[in-house]
Amino acid sequence: MNDNYQTIVVGTDGSKSSLLAVERAASIASAFDATLVIGSAYYESSEEASKTLRQDSVTVLGNDPAQKNLDSAAEVAKKVGASKIETALKAGTPVQALMAIVNEHNADLLIVGNRGINSLTGRLLGSVPADVARQSDCDVMIVHTVS
Repeated sequence: MNDNYQTIVVGTDGSKSSLLAVERAASIASAFDATLVIGSAYYESSEEASKTLRQDSVTVLGNDPAQKNLDSAAEVAKKVGASKIETALKAGTPVQALMAIVNEHNADLLIVGNRGINSLTGRLLGSVPADVARQSDCDVMIVHTVS
């Protein structure tokens, strides 16, 4: 088993806090000379979006805005020094999308922001960072992006 991270996945929803997670992930990817995969989830319809009870992440409707979020996140990652950058779009909830991206890319590290983890709904319904930490087969780093 290689003890260096080779593929790092980070999620973004276009929010300021998720871009802080992207920055942190990019600097780690740069340090390990790892591939950085920036992932974004989107809902295919407002019906799909309204089924989710959680409000801890920005609801991205359709893959156009999601792609724009990925493009700006990739710019941020480049500025921080990541050189091997890929992007991945997935329909579904943020947790489903991130888990799928992690598995498809065989990632060894997943980085997410901490938004929602301390809110009441986060504690009752789970939050993106808490849920991915439970479900992930690879290391998960929760970056302190919201105090």
